[in-house]
Amino acid sequence: MRKRTAFDWACLVFIILFLCITVFPFVWIIITSFKTDADIHGAATYARKLLGYRYQILNQARENARRLGHSKGALFPWRTINGKECSYYYPSGGAQYHIIGDIAYGIIQYYLITGDWDYMAQQGEEIVMETARIWYDLGNFYQGKFHIHCVTGPDEYTCAVNNNYYTNLTAKHNLTWAKKLYEQFKQNGQLERLKAKIGITEEEIRGFAEAADAMYLPYDKELDINPQDDSFLSKKRWDMASIPKDAGPLMHKNFLYHIYRFQVCKQADTVLAHFLFEDEQALSTIRNSFDYYEKITTHDSSLSRCVFSIIAAKLGDKEKAYQYFDFSSKIDINNSQKNTKDGIHTANMGGTYMAIVYGFLGLRVKEKGFFLNPLLPDEWKGICLDICLKGSRITLAVDKNICKITLKNQKPLDLYVCGKAYHLQDEITVNMNE
Repeated sequence: MRKRTAFDWACLVFIILFLCITVFPFVWIIITSFKTDADIHGAATYARKLLGYRYQILNQARENARRLGHSKGALFPWRTINGKECSYYYPSGGAQYHIIGDIAYGIIQYYLITGDWDYMAQQGEEIVMETARIWYDLGNFYQGKFHIHCVTGPDEYTCAVNNNYYTNLTAKHNLTWAKKLYEQFKQNGQLERLKAKIGITEEEIRGFAEAADAMYLPYDKELDINPQDDSFLSKKRWDMASIPKDAGPLMHKNFLYHIYRFQVCKQADTVLAHFLFEDEQALSTIRNSFDYYEKITTHDSSLSRCVFSIIAAKLGDKEKAYQYFDFSSKIDINNSQKNTKDGIHTANMGGTYMAIVYGFLGLRVKEKGFFLNPLLPDEWKGICLDICLKGSRITLAVDKNICKITLKNQKPLDLYVCGKAYHLQDEITVNMNE
């Protein structure tokens, strides 16, 4: 077997950090990235094996769904060691149904990055279909909209709510892609095999599409923000100034149900949704939501500031993006969370890398292509890294003025840089000041 080289690991990090969302926020795989030449095949194989873990515990996810009252589908556990739910506190554990939408999101991102249809045909599509079934059973139509009740989003200071914005968007994405993949299976002549495996029907697919199209997404016209859920804006705001600087997490000194009654966030929730699903809202709404939630977020989770860094970069605020990144990158060096003695924050390490790739390089992977919109912080002279997109190995080099993209193999790539379309065959140089 060929020895893995540094470029394998660099590409593996890139793929895995998309897959981090599949288990966000409990299991992240972090590997140091280096810059050199090598083949991507090994890294893609490792990433596929990580996704294969979810397929290995799919039957336990089905059993978990039945225990929670769902007659069909698969509900992956929030915490697990062997596939069974290990979370002891339902409001901030099992109620986080968004885990299944996160898993589906990670599968779709893997497919868009690698183009690995073989994986989708063997495992991915089955998971996407089974998780879509949960959403359709969990929600209901009311006054022309599809609502999802009594769930918890990423913010664990706001639990068991109706229509969590992030959760509803992950559900919409999951349901939408279930239909898209079903149609692709039909075109490829692979549908009968899928039907034989899980008994999916045309009627179910129509239901998925109707629910996705009618998904209720909270929006406040006056504030031009997406409320975190139906009741969030009606709650009293927590007095953030009253929290001592080095007091530790709010949950360590306050009864959880007391915290639940306030507008206060442990971590990025709606702001995370604006990162993963940025095309769902106007830029003004994303900006206003960022400003609103920034004032009421404690960042008691180490996974929060990296997301705020990414959105600050998207909004063009280099100073704030770097401040969040800088804090995130030094959490264990400075023992900022006061718990490094219990173990390093490996998930935060992944988030720090994401802040570079998604924030300062502005990378987005979408159905219609790959997008780059670099924003270099003043503290840096440049960024240079290697990634692989759809089999095209490329080197990205960004300084204060120039974004240079070099193709390292013989597979051309279409991509967008600073909003303009390019066809990469050898090397392109983009002046970011034009």
